[in-house]
Amino acid sequence: MQTHPFPLRIPESPRAVIDTLKAAGFEAFAVGGCVRDTLLGRTPEDWDITTNATPEAVRSALEAVNMKVVDTGLQHGTVTAVTGSEAVEVTTYRIDGPYRDGRRPEGVTFTADLEGDLARRDFTINAMAGDGAALVDPFGGRADLEAGIIRAVGVAEQRFQEDGLRVLRALRFASKLDFCIEAETADALRRCAPMLEKIAGERIRKELLGLLCGSGAGRVLREYYPILSVVIPEIIPSVGFKQCNYHHIYDVWEHTIRAIEAETADPVVRFVMLLHDLGKPHTFSLDAKGTGHFYGHGERSCQLAADILERLRMDSATRDRVLLLVKYHDSDVLATAPSLKRWLRRLSWDGLMQLLAVKRADNLAQSPEHSRQAELDALEAALRALRDEAECVVQPAQLAVSGNDLMALGLPQGPKIGRILEALLEAVTDGTCENDREDLLALAAQLM
Repeated sequence: MQTHPFPLRIPESPRAVIDTLKAAGFEAFAVGGCVRDTLLGRTPEDWDITTNATPEAVRSALEAVNMKVVDTGLQHGTVTAVTGSEAVEVTTYRIDGPYRDGRRPEGVTFTADLEGDLARRDFTINAMAGDGAALVDPFGGRADLEAGIIRAVGVAEQRFQEDGLRVLRALRFASKLDFCIEAETADALRRCAPMLEKIAGERIRKELLGLLCGSGAGRVLREYYPILSVVIPEIIPSVGFKQCNYHHIYDVWEHTIRAIEAETADPVVRFVMLLHDLGKPHTFSLDAKGTGHFYGHGERSCQLAADILERLRMDSATRDRVLLLVKYHDSDVLATAPSLKRWLRRLSWDGLMQLLAVKRADNLAQSPEHSRQAELDALEAALRALRDEAECVVQPAQLAVSGNDLMALGLPQGPKIGRILEALLEAVTDGTCENDREDLLALAAQLM
């Protein structure tokens, strides 16, 4: 095994695991993403250790110095060392068995060879190991990091045939790191893209969100949309679809990409921007002047988005928020208290702020001659001013009367109570009635 002198800063907990295993006579290295991120000057989310010690030997060595060890993946040679509040995964060098389902190996074989272990990994930038003093880099991962390249380890097509999700992982890394994909690897990606059809929706969702949130998302989406269309075929009609409208100087797909690029912070909003105009090709019409219109495209986009989110197994809270934002992305929101309060009732504070972010991104992806950013600034200022009010009533629970008060007036318990409370809330929202107990009871009596 060739090592290259290279100092690598390893934090206290993984450092303690490495030192303990070495003191017991074994090899031990930090490996994979933590090495990659450290070389990039980033803080790794977690640390993984690889060693020639078997899981039983790892347990024995670590427990001898009073470290807690938990069995977390013995079938793959993995245990977890718990030091203080930190957890460090430790895995024995291994060689994967055959991949018959395009997802996972049927079994693993332990090996004493670190380079054999690194050879089974996906990309060169993830196939490096270091112990603090030396770097093991048999596939040129450090050079690829410096050049900004995503390259498969060994034969690219074989890597993707082993696990089809690696196709999307390549795009995620290219987006997250803003790297280019090496030519042979890119060709293999395209050939192996149909393998994504075998992958569970929740695994696709995680990689897709990472792709959308990367700094290189726009470039990756432009170049590799045919791969994305394997999991979201609904995007295909939007590619190259001209909008024939003076507000829009880009086709629907280019507008979508620019809207994603315009939103920098919120992954929910970036996901909304991917979906918000999928209904446009299905609702397109030309008027007598040759101007394109997309009446009802928000509703149609919402329908398509619902199918997509179901396939991706999106959690219900995020799904509901995304669908509301897609549905209402093109709706009018006025900078008046009644209008804002109605939208707050529909979306909540956080949801309405996200809707403003959606509208900003949508507008920034249109013709700069029709910028609405100043209008949106005023809308956001009005919303923040409303939020600073001592009392901003947007929920029935905030009314000065309750269902019990309505029953005291003689209204029987049942759904009519909810309808009366909603009517009272609407009156307070409109400003036609104060949130005052006596006023509300008088109005309730009239409504009853």
